[in-house]
Amino acid sequence: MKLSILMPVYNEEERIADALKQALAVDYPCEIELVVVDDGSRDGTGEILGRTDDQRVRVITHQRNAGKGAAIKTAVDNAEGEYMVILDADLEYDPQDIPKLLDPVLDGRATVVYGNRTFGSHSAYSFWYVIGNKGVTMAANILFNSYIGDLETCFKLMPVSLYRSLNIRSRGFGMEAEVTGKLLRRRIRPYEVPISYRARGREEGKKITWRDGVEALWILGRERTRRRPVDADR
Repeated sequence: MKLSILMPVYNEEERIADALKQALAVDYPCEIELVVVDDGSRDGTGEILGRTDDQRVRVITHQRNAGKGAAIKTAVDNAEGEYMVILDADLEYDPQDIPKLLDPVLDGRATVVYGNRTFGSHSAYSFWYVIGNKGVTMAANILFNSYIGDLETCFKLMPVSLYRSLNIRSRGFGMEAEVTGKLLRRRIRPYEVPISYRARGREEGKKITWRDGVEALWILGRERTRRRPVDADR
């Protein structure tokens, strides 16, 4: 199996070098590629990416910033692996956790795996951020009669073909809710494994806001009212 690690990047010149180094230093149990999409960065991110010479890394550039969802779509369209996982470049997530997400897939226990930030061993910049995350996740559980622990997690591992079939249209952070809503609508329940997490604050460049939470709730409601595709994967 080959794993495509998809990294959307926007104005991360202070972190992108470390993000690449950490991602490539992991002892993965399978072949990997790192597909980096520079989503119209206006700082020195592009120059740093241009100096990358690891053959496992492919860099694709958007001329203008289009949002996380759009960057992930570009990465997925260019992915060559059978499976994919998203890894942001902000150093909030530890790529050393990715092999833990792969374990249930490699031993046949799961097809879709989420990394669950339990917020028990973590560093979060805001009480309201944690409560907002839990509120959106609870809304998904109520709407779809499911029991997942972390809808907004970046670590979503699944077959590339499955992600493509979801036809994700959200261009920004709403893609997290759209992915989960469409999976749950197809009655695909993610397998969850605990992961570590260190949130950064506004002064460090954190971009998600309360408006993204409102959008996530709207997207979940929209997906719940849609008819389940007849040929949906189970």
